[in-house]
Amino acid sequence: MVEAYDAVDVIRIKRDRQKLPMDAIDWVVDAYTRGVVADEQMSALAMAIFLNGMDREEIARWTQAMINSGETMNFRALSKATTDKHSTGGVGDKITLPLAPLVASYGVAVPQLSGRGLGHTGGTLDKLEAIPGWQADLTNDRMMEILEDVGAVICAAGSGLAPADKKLYALRDITSTVDCIPLIASSIMSKKIAEGTGALVLDVKVGPGAFMKKEADARELARTMVDLGTDAGVNTVALLTDMSRPLGLTVGNALEVRESVEVLAGGGPSDVVRLTVALAKEMLEAAGVKDPDVEEALKDGRAMDSWKRMISAQGGDPDGPLPVATDTHEVTADEDGVMTEMDALAVGVASWRLGAGRARQQDPVQAGAGIEIHAVPGDKITKGQKLFTLHTDTPDRFDRALDSLRGGYTIDPQAAEGTGARDDVVLDRIS
Repeated sequence: MVEAYDAVDVIRIKRDRQKLPMDAIDWVVDAYTRGVVADEQMSALAMAIFLNGMDREEIARWTQAMINSGETMNFRALSKATTDKHSTGGVGDKITLPLAPLVASYGVAVPQLSGRGLGHTGGTLDKLEAIPGWQADLTNDRMMEILEDVGAVICAAGSGLAPADKKLYALRDITSTVDCIPLIASSIMSKKIAEGTGALVLDVKVGPGAFMKKEADARELARTMVDLGTDAGVNTVALLTDMSRPLGLTVGNALEVRESVEVLAGGGPSDVVRLTVALAKEMLEAAGVKDPDVEEALKDGRAMDSWKRMISAQGGDPDGPLPVATDTHEVTADEDGVMTEMDALAVGVASWRLGAGRARQQDPVQAGAGIEIHAVPGDKITKGQKLFTLHTDTPDRFDRALDSLRGGYTIDPQAAEGTGARDDVVLDRIS
């Protein structure tokens, strides 16, 4: 087979800050997937893209080339409209758990293909695997059956969806080209468009605990992804949401499942409820449901019924006991004052060090490990008051977790009560 391009020529084009020809993009993504383009060559191209960027047409074509590298799904056989959500990841971000069954309770299908955690950000599948018997891996046929019957599925994405992205992501991880907006946007959207959902709501986190630390970068990523979805015929909107401090009052797998069930029971932390409600309204309106009263669906038990059916359909026991870590350690306040800050990254890294997360994809996680948060910015604090409870099965992890937490929160003896309280978790909407 005579190749249409040479990898060196494609690298040179982007190195020299020129626009990649559309057929060159098609060729290089396909050739890399086939093994014709070597890892070191794709590394050089990824770095050239990182340094010199891509325009909207290049990003759209790159995304389509990654979609074309594998299989695509479609849900046209379902009797329901489909809508999906993707979060760019954060600390304590358990929103998918209450959100999917809440939206499904309105007769809309939610095919939520999710991933596992890496580093300080948690993975939805890791959280759900804390539930006894629950299975992440489903055949496409079984997925369609559950969507038609229950309306919501949260499962692992099949290896056939955008395999070029899986290969390229692993390469970006070891070549310091992960935080590149064209490559992030095309990575996320190639999988989401390949899933075949009719509508997509993006939760783009911004702040110390998020992938995007600066609002301008998060806004650019959201705009890029909304454009990619729109260009591909998917009804796409994005919410910019706050990740300066953890979401909710728990970080860690079983702890976050417990908190999600509290939300489905009509309770739970107010920031988790507000974001769940905001995203549910966007998803339902994109699917054609007008003026849904989602707060009522959380209170009257409809969403909880959907949750139990969704968990049972994937082999889980929704009423089964969740894992509990063998050891705990309490962190208490050294002085009186008002908590004015809490660093999401510090809390996320501490939870990871306790065993709730992994450093490499193949590492195991502890289902019961993590952190309970007992005070939040704006709260009045008294000396000796409990601030955090750390959970782990390996108590020799406590010291490193505590190292991360030190400096991760501020108690100001002079501040007025309410200083630093979270105004709203949703910062903006981009469509």
